[in-house]
Amino acid sequence: MTDLEIVLADLTADGERLDRLVAGLDADQWKLPTPAPGWTVADQIAHLAFIFRLAGTAASDAEAFKAMTAKAQENFDGAVNAALKDYENDTPEVLLARWRAEREAVVPALAAVPAGQVVPWLVNPLPPIVLACAGIMEQFAHGQDIADALGVELERTDSLRHLVVFIVLTRDFGYLARGLTPPAAEFRFEITGPSGELWAYGPEDAEQRISGPATDLCLLATRRRHRDDLAVTAVGDEADRWLDIAQCYRGPAGAGRTPGQFAPALR
Repeated sequence: MTDLEIVLADLTADGERLDRLVAGLDADQWKLPTPAPGWTVADQIAHLAFIFRLAGTAASDAEAFKAMTAKAQENFDGAVNAALKDYENDTPEVLLARWRAEREAVVPALAAVPAGQVVPWLVNPLPPIVLACAGIMEQFAHGQDIADALGVELERTDSLRHLVVFIVLTRDFGYLARGLTPPAAEFRFEITGPSGELWAYGPEDAEQRISGPATDLCLLATRRRHRDDLAVTAVGDEADRWLDIAQCYRGPAGAGRTPGQFAPALR
């Protein structure tokens, strides 16, 4: 398998795990509030359906993608919230079917992008493999919100490596979201995957260093847990500062989560 095929296979598997969690929910559970203020379980799945539709369009029809995202250039949050309205009257069955269809369509669309070609996206054009990693990030973040609403724990696998790479690539987003100048010096990331494998990125002699479990880093950078509740550690003042502002998605940081907000989840 090519690197892109591996990422797309893991994107598919992650989606299937989350699908199994929500497929058995009753109508009331779809309406449960999640830790994202104002968002229900249904809203989280609607957002994923929209993001996958957006990615599939970006890969297959650049002009249509440009039209879909025109308003996002002026008001990103407003555009995201407006997109949810397209799904607000869907029954759970219809919403689930739409999300499944978009997941199924995005994989061949990304796989068909010619080698060496980038795909238009919200900040900058991206290689299809990076956009697939962004999809893994989206499913991780919004899946975590759903799991928190239900009080359960999601299975995490070494597919998180793709999200860790994405976090490394988007290290500066937290600075940019706050109008701060990112540091010029590279960080060293030494992250342990769920299987126990060590993943290392950045200069071995870097003064600024981040280490810890992959799941915890991903929870931190998607702002689904406060740093105080995670085993991610920093060496160096700038790396320690980064733990407060880490963010691997575009747009405002939001309030994030508070220390001790979540009780241990059920397995």
